[in-house]
Amino acid sequence: MTFELRTFVDIDATPERVWQVLTDLPAYSQWNPFITNAEGTLAVGERLSFSLPPVNAFLRVTLRPTVLEVTPCRRLRLRSRQGRLGIPGLFDAEHTFTITVHDGGVRLLEEQRLRGLLVALMARSLNRRRLPAWAAMNAALKDRSEGRSATIPPG
Repeated sequence: MTFELRTFVDIDATPERVWQVLTDLPAYSQWNPFITNAEGTLAVGERLSFSLPPVNAFLRVTLRPTVLEVTPCRRLRLRSRQGRLGIPGLFDAEHTFTITVHDGGVRLLEEQRLRGLLVALMARSLNRRRLPAWAAMNAALKDRSEGRSATIPPG
């Protein structure tokens, strides 16, 4: 089964500024409410490490996506293989950030294509949990890109 999630945010900034914020992984802990820690090198074939906070009483999650595409100021594409449990294809995710010029600023389109046997069981909860988390991340990215405060308080 395949399931897709999509959201976007319009940002009053240049593609270069949005790209700078999006790809500054060490700064994620300062502004990103969804990915609270990010490490790695943004180069095709490299593995990253993303820490996500607990959501609705679930445990903290660490994702280790592989970088599939890096097109500066335009597109970042990652793939995670989750829930393998020794069996490939249980739950795979491909995540894409696309930056396009839009109305004097940019539009950041965020898409995730999920595939695997577990997707059908998880689709409703993904919509309920993931989309609000992405919206919070996109709002914080917008604020930071536009030069407004987007700092997460300690705690």
